[in-house]
Amino acid sequence: MTVQVWLAIILFALMVAVGGKKGARSFVALFLNTGVLLLTIIMMNDQDMNPIILTLIACILISCISLFYISEINIKTVTAFISTIVTTCALIFFILELTDAAMIQGFSEDETEEIGAFSLYVGVDFVKIGASMIIMSTIGAIIDVTIAVSSPMQEMAYHNPTISRKDLFRSGISIGRDILGTSANTLFFAFFGGYMGLLIWFKDLSYSIGDIVNSKVFTSEMIFIGSAGLGVALAIPVTSAITAYYLVKAGRRDRSPVLDEPPVDK
Repeated sequence: MTVQVWLAIILFALMVAVGGKKGARSFVALFLNTGVLLLTIIMMNDQDMNPIILTLIACILISCISLFYISEINIKTVTAFISTIVTTCALIFFILELTDAAMIQGFSEDETEEIGAFSLYVGVDFVKIGASMIIMSTIGAIIDVTIAVSSPMQEMAYHNPTISRKDLFRSGISIGRDILGTSANTLFFAFFGGYMGLLIWFKDLSYSIGDIVNSKVFTSEMIFIGSAGLGVALAIPVTSAITAYYLVKAGRRDRSPVLDEPPVDK
């Protein structure tokens, strides 16, 4: 436990040193988001609760914490929030169909005997649980992409008030192209890194490549990676369109209270 405490202290010190007030808020947001995730998992154990509804509520709370608590309420965070929710809603219906078609719900044959001893899992809709897992593991990347696209678009509109909605949208797409590759690779290595230990275990058990590829665990991980990449790719045009529309409608710039104050006579 001492190691975790020291690690948290070092992380907090670095985040404050680099990010200042926002760094401190980001550190607090980590614990708030963790609390939301734990509460969601606990509530999913109740069979009367719909996992998809719980996931959407959790995504809204996580988005509010990650955007409004850290960066406060302004044009870029509002458009990023709307884009995140729109992308998540579109993605979750696709993932529901995908997990059902791939039949990755439930447990593998090796786990059936152990899980069967627990009545907790009787009647659980594993299709919805699987979709919820994918969404919850993707929401962070979607939020990251939406704010990364909306923030520079807001700056462009502020410094170029005459820019058209079409040109602003194209600028957002251009920004998204630059971060799409790195974001997709980040997601891939994050998922693959977590799966690496299981791959080594499969090798020790002398599993063939065919056994590994056709296993539920491997299939679910590949669907996780593909769905996460799809969410990131979809978030770029959604964010570009929503941000361009909002900025042009709002006067092409985010008017802060300081700029709106009349000059002080000397």
